[in-house]
Amino acid sequence: MPLFTRSITLLTSAIIFVSTAWADCECGYTVNGTLYTDLSETDFLHIKNINESGWLPQVYTVERETARGPFGKDASAKQVTTNPLKSRYDWAGDGIHGGDAGLQIVVSNPGKNGVIPMGELGTNRTDMLYGSFRAAIKLTGQEGTCGAFFWYLDDTQEIDMEFLSSQFNETSHPVNLVLQSKAAVDAGYDAGNTDSFQTHQLPFDPSEGFNEYRFDWFEDRVEFYANGVLLKSMSGEGVPSDPGHLMLSQWSNGDPKWSGGPPARDAIMTVSYVKGYFNSSDTKRQSAWENRCKDINAPNATCEVPEITAPPQNNATAKTFFFSQQQNMTVNQTVSGGNPNTIESGAWSIHASMQTISTAVIVSSLVLVMNWYS
Repeated sequence: MPLFTRSITLLTSAIIFVSTAWADCECGYTVNGTLYTDLSETDFLHIKNINESGWLPQVYTVERETARGPFGKDASAKQVTTNPLKSRYDWAGDGIHGGDAGLQIVVSNPGKNGVIPMGELGTNRTDMLYGSFRAAIKLTGQEGTCGAFFWYLDDTQEIDMEFLSSQFNETSHPVNLVLQSKAAVDAGYDAGNTDSFQTHQLPFDPSEGFNEYRFDWFEDRVEFYANGVLLKSMSGEGVPSDPGHLMLSQWSNGDPKWSGGPPARDAIMTVSYVKGYFNSSDTKRQSAWENRCKDINAPNATCEVPEITAPPQNNATAKTFFFSQQQNMTVNQTVSGGNPNTIESGAWSIHASMQTISTAVIVSSLVLVMNWYS
């Protein structure tokens, strides 16, 4: 082979190396063919410190006069506690404090001040604009609370999956699917009087084990799922159009038409994980995606989000897939967990290292070409 041809061939090989993906999933994650640029995953089964979870407990009080019920509501950090598994190698069982492992959100009996202690928390990220969101939850069997997994911007833009423990019995296990909208506010904060509310019977008891609840939010509709099975698709004016964040909550105000209660004793709702795959409204995050996604068609540049095939209730089925627990699948992403490859700073380091390695290959190749040619 002529010397010049061999030089071009070697240089082309170096360029081809650079054009491949820096890391798996660098262009995003797909759900049923829809691409999402960002991810947020939290494994509550193995987290001891809520401050490391990417979630923030909410602290506020709503007095009885404005709580739309006979009792007020008192949200505090002490009603939200972590209860990780005893062994980091397990995926089901009791937590270190006893009872179900995971994040525990507690509603207690009211004190003399007429407000009911409750728990609520939201993601630190508030830039979630369209996406697929899922949580594994075991609802309380104690009558008199409303447990909720939802996306929230304000009272006119909200996607809810709500569970009323007073509705659970031997023959009825409903989930309330809600798009809170301006129409609901105009109806006295009663989405039941709008076309964006539906009660759907589940084929299992939500208080007997963990099940995955999910909603996929598109520009024109919201699809609700339970354990991977589509329950309902809603469209219309109630579909949100602005960015917000994920929320988890369990509360009671004693309203006999909704939450019921208050509970006679502590009512515990337990969450084992929350996963979100979404697009970001943050221009910095958008720029980060443009910088890391060099070729969306490169091998492994996008990754399909695995769907569960069984309720996450034992060591076999509760070990669901986390991109954040794999090597090199969350470059420049914000995720929680103890693995140093899963935090944003670590991800940036990996990205930088990959670029350094690639640059070294280019430089070495060029040097070799120059030496060969000379």
